[in-house]
Amino acid sequence: MPRMLDVSDEVRAEIGDEEAARLLAGESAPGSYDCTSCRTPGDSAQERTSTVLFIGDETAVLAFAHATCLPSQVVQVTEEQLQGAVRAIGGTGAEPQQQYRSPQPQQPPLQQQQQYEAVQQSPHESQQQPQQAANPVPEQAVLGVTSGLVLLQGELHPALVVEPTAPVARPGSLGSGDDFLPLLIEQGFMPLTELAGVPPVLHGWSVLLAAGQLHAVLQPSPNGGRPVAWWQAHQPLQVTDGWRAAANKHQQVLMFAAPVGSIGRQPREDLLRDALNKAAANGKLVASALPLAGI
Repeated sequence: MPRMLDVSDEVRAEIGDEEAARLLAGESAPGSYDCTSCRTPGDSAQERTSTVLFIGDETAVLAFAHATCLPSQVVQVTEEQLQGAVRAIGGTGAEPQQQYRSPQPQQPPLQQQQQYEAVQQSPHESQQQPQQAANPVPEQAVLGVTSGLVLLQGELHPALVVEPTAPVARPGSLGSGDDFLPLLIEQGFMPLTELAGVPPVLHGWSVLLAAGQLHAVLQPSPNGGRPVAWWQAHQPLQVTDGWRAAANKHQQVLMFAAPVGSIGRQPREDLLRDALNKAAANGKLVASALPLAGI
């Protein structure tokens, strides 16, 4: 039976016209599936379904999502992320996603090349070294990333709050200054003086959810092509059902960033909001809305 599948040009380019035709004809596409974004059931014979191809260093997985949750797209991830997501999907009892060998070696994300380390802090918080910290600095910074819900204009929005553990120097600089916010502003993040509304979308950046867990923040590749990881969790981070539901509703995640010492580790969302308000009032907060990606 023909399927109501969306196969984007970039997905078709990776899997080939023959495989795309088999998918559309229903020969190799599952009838029912668990949406790789919202994790609820879908039926490609009854509703529009997106094909989402995740490419690792050696293998690729073709996943399926409600077209209302994700567009058809190609996303580059690490091999470890890809295999972890496949194991998680298999553990749910859902119909397996289709795996392929990558047609050619993929360029690993920059953070993998620089052999960053990460420390798991809690189910909602992780640390990862920012790319800028690869240069010699008095203390090597890591990024603390906390997930939470932020109330803006009467609606709850999923948010990630990023704060380094030490000043972040500009690449190539041997000084002790902190260029964390200027570097993000140069990438398109918006300085905030108050949390009055939703910040604008930063196109090219995205937040990667894999099997309902937080895996990475992706940024445009400096060499063009597919996005690479700006921040990457050492282990997939669990998010609350409310956070995931809000992310699927808005199809984006708000990322707030502040320099070291501006936010701190807050045990509750109301305290986190107070810290964000204070950082904004002090001119030490930037933010953008990042589109959602998922597997």
